[in-house]
Amino acid sequence: MENIHLAAEDDDDLYSGYNDYNPTFDSEELDNDVGFQQAVRTSHGRRPPMTAKLPGTYTGGRPTGTAFGSRLPLGSAAGRPTTGAVQEGAARPMTAVRAAGYSSTFTRGSAFDPLGQSRGPAPPLEGKIEDTPDEKIKILEKKVNDLIEESCLAHAHMDLQLALEKAKDAGRKERSLVRQKEQTGTADHINLDLTYSVLFNLANQYANNDMNTEALNTYQVIVKNKMFNNAGRLKVNMANIYFKQKNYLQAIKFYRMALDQISSAHTKMRIRIMQNVGVAFIRMGQYSDAIISFEHIMSESPNVKTGFNLILCYYAIGDRKMMKKSFQKLICVPLGIDEEDKYISTNDDPHGSLVIEAIRNDQLHQMERDRKGLAEKYIMTSAKLIAPAIESTFAAGFDWCVDMVKGSQYVELANDLEINKAITYLRQKDFKQTEAVETLKAFEKKDSRVKSTAATNLSFLYFLKDYDQADRYADLAMNVDRYNPAALVNKGNTVFVKQDYEKAAEFYKEALRNDCSCTEALYNLGLAQKRLGRLEEALDCFLKLHAILRNSAQVMYQLANLYELLEDSHQATEWLMQLISVSPTDPRVLAKLGELYDNEGDKSQAFQYYYESFRYFPSNIDVIEWLGAYYIDTQFCEKAIQYFERATLIQPTQVMWQLMVASCYRRSGNYQKALETYKDIHRKFPENVECLRFLVRLCTDMGLKEVQDYATKLKKVEKMKEIREQRVKSGRESSGRSRRDGSVSSDSGQSGHGTSAKGERLSAKLKTLPGSNEPYEASAQRDVDASYVDPLGPQMERPKTTAKKHMAEDEFADEELGDDLLPE
Repeated sequence: MENIHLAAEDDDDLYSGYNDYNPTFDSEELDNDVGFQQAVRTSHGRRPPMTAKLPGTYTGGRPTGTAFGSRLPLGSAAGRPTTGAVQEGAARPMTAVRAAGYSSTFTRGSAFDPLGQSRGPAPPLEGKIEDTPDEKIKILEKKVNDLIEESCLAHAHMDLQLALEKAKDAGRKERSLVRQKEQTGTADHINLDLTYSVLFNLANQYANNDMNTEALNTYQVIVKNKMFNNAGRLKVNMANIYFKQKNYLQAIKFYRMALDQISSAHTKMRIRIMQNVGVAFIRMGQYSDAIISFEHIMSESPNVKTGFNLILCYYAIGDRKMMKKSFQKLICVPLGIDEEDKYISTNDDPHGSLVIEAIRNDQLHQMERDRKGLAEKYIMTSAKLIAPAIESTFAAGFDWCVDMVKGSQYVELANDLEINKAITYLRQKDFKQTEAVETLKAFEKKDSRVKSTAATNLSFLYFLKDYDQADRYADLAMNVDRYNPAALVNKGNTVFVKQDYEKAAEFYKEALRNDCSCTEALYNLGLAQKRLGRLEEALDCFLKLHAILRNSAQVMYQLANLYELLEDSHQATEWLMQLISVSPTDPRVLAKLGELYDNEGDKSQAFQYYYESFRYFPSNIDVIEWLGAYYIDTQFCEKAIQYFERATLIQPTQVMWQLMVASCYRRSGNYQKALETYKDIHRKFPENVECLRFLVRLCTDMGLKEVQDYATKLKKVEKMKEIREQRVKSGRESSGRSRRDGSVSSDSGQSGHGTSAKGERLSAKLKTLPGSNEPYEASAQRDVDASYVDPLGPQMERPKTTAKKHMAEDEFADEELGDDLLPE
């Protein structure tokens, strides 16, 4: 009994746990299992791994079957976790009972999410640590490369200053990069390509900004560094800078140093360098050395530019034989372009026609046309240069060049050379020669393009002497090529001279429709509109022409004249001022400015421009007369004498100027000099009434004995004049014809000149320039009539003069029209 232990009443039953079971296996109570339902509604239903060490053995959760120790229920936290007991945020382990994610007893409101997308985005990746030296070096290298690229792009956009700044910044960062590598002990891994790129770009940007010294220094740093492969080629760039500085000797030195470091495999580069050497020798005047370089190029790899330079060198030294050989080499240079026939459709294939149409104006064909055009330009220039030098006459030289060209690939240039031969005749300004005419007439039966060109030049040539022939050839040129603006301008000129301005304007307008840049047509249209009285339309034409030809003196003069005709003197003055800035020594423009200021009452400005006009051209009677009148009005008669004496030299047969000289002496109080001057006038013009009158008065005032002789002569001259006038009057009445009396009248009523009781005044009526379409022609002849009267007696001697000028009518001048001479 001692070994028997009796349980107390409050102790647990020893066998009470054997009838308990795990509710996890109770499928009927799964609906009430909160953990299980949570697992079903989410994707966290995976079970944790088994805790048993051996498969099929279960060691936890159930209490031991002895009566000793505490007994825990199977569903407690110390035992096996229940199905739904999962930690928050952890994935539920999968069970072997049922697939995770859904259940036959699907809970309301749950979602199917087998991939776990409801958990949100994945956490960000850990950032790369940039504090390491290697990472800093890589970042700095990238910045240097980016700066070089930005510098190149800025240069491509022509922002040279920005490109230089970027290049300098790249240089600074590259030096910082080298220092960092030295500090980290990785100096052996310096990127030489990056250093070369930085220095090369910096040198280029210095050169582009005309900082030649800095560019040369930078190139020198690259060239002296033996670690840079092929750096010697940059001596070509250094030579180009010396060439730009006109230091040709140093440029040749560096070109030759570059040639020594470039292998013979790079033939094209060596040829270009030798071209530069030859050009440098030409600039230095050493033509023999230049010929050596050019001859080598023409034997190795001929091109048209070198051939042209070779001809220039032989022309400079005067070697006729070698000029001919060089010209033959030039026309035999292969251009390496396809024939034009490939761009012409030869069949009815629509697909092939579309292809030809697409490539007809593509960039490749444009390049071919440019290359061919450049070759033709060099050949034409060479022929015109050597033609007068290779033969005894330029005509024979042109004929030799034409024969050579006809046998080459430039057959079509032969006609152009013959046209230039005719134009060369015209350049000699001996238009009576028939060679030019005969040469141009030979093209009447040739192809349309050449025929139109020849007819246009013939129209211009005949326009100088035969308007009918000019009109005929202008019609011929128009019939061949109606869209030729030069032919239309020549046709308009021939109509203009017939004063059919309306029709001429139509031809000029048609020429402008075909070629809006034809300045001759626009200028002549403005003249035609002005002749028709359409001043506003003419003004528009010349304003457009001024926008094209900014510094044309003729256009500015026409604008000033039109504003004057429109009574806008302010604008006329402005345009004349612009004209003076272009042609400051034109005496007619200066005189015109003086006239405008005089009309406005500004005598001081008028005197300034009249005086400048007289200084540049001291033979203009209008200017001399105005200056003399100005000094008389300002009571400086002594200064007026020199102008009237010059007028006497210019027109010695006009007594008016000599009388004015004597009058100035008399008004200044020098009566003795005035008397001598009147006596001299009387010897030259014994029948002049005014001179005899002043002689009588001066001799009377001075008490001289010659007064009676002069008085007797005065009476005889007056009587003879009356008889002459009576004869003229009777002759007019009998014949009905009007004749001009060339004698000098002393009657104040007949002469139409009034007198002033208060004093003597000189009235000089100044006329405008000749016709506005003749801004630079000589003045027309003027008939000057002078009459001196003195009705107030010897005490109040005050002569009054009036100069009457009969202007030449504004006639058409051939040089006014833009006669078209075909380009050379």
